Amino acid sequence: MKYDIIVIGSGPGGYVAAIRASQLGKKVAIVEKAELGGVCLNWGCIPTKALLKSAQVYTYCKNAAHYGVAVEGEVKPDFEKIVARSRTVAETMSKGVAFLMKKNNIDILTGWGRLAGEGKVEVDGTLYEADAVILATGARPRQMPFMPVDGEHIISSKEALTLPRLPQSMIVVGSGAIGSEFACLYASLGVKVTVVEYMPQMMPLEDEEVAKAMERSFRKMRATVLTSTTVKAVRVEDGICHVDIEGKKGAETLQAEVVLSAVGVKSNIENIGLEEMGIAVERDKVVVDEHYQTSAKGVYAIGDIIATPALAHVASAEAIHCVEHICGLEPDAVDYSTIPSCVFTTPEVASVGMTEQQARDKGIEYKVGRFPFTASGKATAAGDRDGFVKLIFDGEERLIGAHLVGATVTEMLGEPTLAKRLGATAHSIAKTIHSHPTMHEGLMEAAEAAMGAAIHL
Repeated sequence: MKYDIIVIGSGPGGYVAAIRASQLGKKVAIVEKAELGGVCLNWGCIPTKALLKSAQVYTYCKNAAHYGVAVEGEVKPDFEKIVARSRTVAETMSKGVAFLMKKNNIDILTGWGRLAGEGKVEVDGTLYEADAVILATGARPRQMPFMPVDGEHIISSKEALTLPRLPQSMIVVGSGAIGSEFACLYASLGVKVTVVEYMPQMMPLEDEEVAKAMERSFRKMRATVLTSTTVKAVRVEDGICHVDIEGKKGAETLQAEVVLSAVGVKSNIENIGLEEMGIAVERDKVVVDEHYQTSAKGVYAIGDIIATPALAHVASAEAIHCVEHICGLEPDAVDYSTIPSCVFTTPEVASVGMTEQQARDKGIEYKVGRFPFTASGKATAAGDRDGFVKLIFDGEERLIGAHLVGATVTEMLGEPTLAKRLGATAHSIAKTIHSHPTMHEGLMEAAEAAMGAAIHL
C-alpha cells in the first residue's frame, strides 16, 4: 500500500506528526510495536504523575490535622491500588490516542517498523511505500555495565512504575527528572531513599539555587542525597543490593532492597534500517538538518533519537515543524533557547532559559529578581510555603531565564516561557496586573524585585 507519510513510532512526536499530516490532507500511517502513545503515555510522563498524585493525597491525609481536619484511624498507602490507578490512567490516555488516529483517518500498522529502501517501510514482513518517512522511535532507559538491570532488585524506571510492593529501602542512581521524581514518590510513601548523583549538585541541569532548595526538601522527606559520588559497582547478595560508591567520604558500600537506575536514556535506533540506508549517526543520535531531514532523501527524524532535549513537548514541536515543511509550508524554527522544563517533585521545579551560571559563562551582564513563597498569601493559606520565583534579566532587562520551586509552579511556567519568547522586560512583567491571591503573583513580585521596586519584601 502507498502512503504520503509513514510515521514510525507513536509517542508525543509520532502521533502528533501523524495528526498534523492528516490535517494537511495527507494519507498517513503510523507504525507501533507496543501501546499507542509510546513511553510517555504508557511508561513515563503520565503514569508517573498518577503515582505522584496518589503520594500527594497520602501526604495531605497524613497532615490533615494541620488543616483542621480530623482523620480517624491509620492512614496508609495501598500500593497495589496506587499502581492499578496509574495503569488505568495510562490505558485511558493510550485509548485517547487510538481515538485520535481513527478520528483523523490514520492507519495503524502494528509491528516492528524499519526502513527498507528509498520510500519503503517494512512492518513485520509486510512492505509499504511512502513519499516521506518520519522516524520517531523514542528512547529507553540507559543501562550501565556496572549496574545490570535484572528487573527485580536492580530496576529501571519502567519497573519502578509497577513494583509489586513497597520496598523498605531504595537507592536511586541519578537525580535528573526521572530519578528525582521516583525518589520523591517512594520517600513520600515511607521508603528509606538514598539518591546518588555523580555531579556536584542534584538535578544537574537546574539552577544552583534550585538544586540547593531541592536538597533541603529531600532531607525534610528524610531522603539522603549524596552528590559528587560515583557508583563503582552494584551487586545482589541474598536479595540485598550492595552499592559500592566513592564520594566525599571516600569509598563505602551502601545497602538497599532495591536500586533504581536513572542514569538517562538511550535512543531507539537499532534495527530500523539506518545502516542499510546510509543515514548518518553521531553519538547515538541521528543527524538531521534544520527541517529534521536525515542524510537519506525523504527520511526524517524527530524526538529522542536526535540531538535535542529529550522532552515530550520538544518532540511534538519538532513533529509539527517537520510535517509542515514536508507539506510545503514555511514553519517557524523550534526555539531551543526557550524550552520549558518541569520536574514533578514535592515541591515542584519549573525552569526555562538560562541559569545564572550559564549567563556568567557567556559573559552576559544580568540582574536577578527573587520572590520567596514564604511571603505569598496564597502559599501560606495553602500550607505550601517552600520555594521561590527567580527571574534572570539581561542588561536591557529582558527576561533570559526563569527558575521556580514550589507547589504548582509547573502550571505557572507558561507565563515566563511566553515572556522570554516575546522578549518581555522586567518592567512589562512587573506592570502586568496579576490576580490576587495566586502563586502567579510571585512572577510579578520577582520582576519588581529585579527593578528595585519590591513591595512585599
